[in-house]
Amino acid sequence: MNEDWIAEVVESGTTGFVAECRRLHEAPPFGALVRVPSADRVLFGLVIQVATRSLEPYRRPTAYGKTEAQLQAEHPQIFELLRTEIEALLLGYAEGSRRYTLLPPQPPRLHSFVYECRPEEVKSFTDSLDFLRLIFSSGRANTDELLIAAARTAVAAHADDPFYPVRLGQELARLLKDDYDRLSALLRRIAS
Repeated sequence: MNEDWIAEVVESGTTGFVAECRRLHEAPPFGALVRVPSADRVLFGLVIQVATRSLEPYRRPTAYGKTEAQLQAEHPQIFELLRTEIEALLLGYAEGSRRYTLLPPQPPRLHSFVYECRPEEVKSFTDSLDFLRLIFSSGRANTDELLIAAARTAVAAHADDPFYPVRLGQELARLLKDDYDRLSALLRRIAS
């Protein structure tokens, strides 16, 4: 088993998946690109939610009025009852050396391992700006926040290309051609 996995798929669907993180509070950041290898392809997803909750779905953690360090010392068992999960939006997949920016034919299998993409994988995947359209059309309530986080991740991966932010801005302008105020706000926040 590869030791650098960060999460394990516990729920899977056509457009995304939920994965339980290997360690409590150690999730990739919102907007990070992750990959899930399978036998015949590698699936790529964008982290769209990070949550820490109780293992028991109908039992809410209780406030103790103590710091995390105090709780670790006095009640370490509390942390055994918590888990950190990520939700990812599927953005594409790779088969061999070919990459596709569209929903994969099959979602990831349950209990598949999730890995955070290396910078060169992020750069390669985001060379094509088609991933922005998938985010834009996902129907998520926080689409603008997702676009900003994904754009920042992509721009950071392309730090050596001074024209990449321009290309990204042009693609966003195409997607939001009828909403100048929204486009302007997005571009301002991506640049800040």
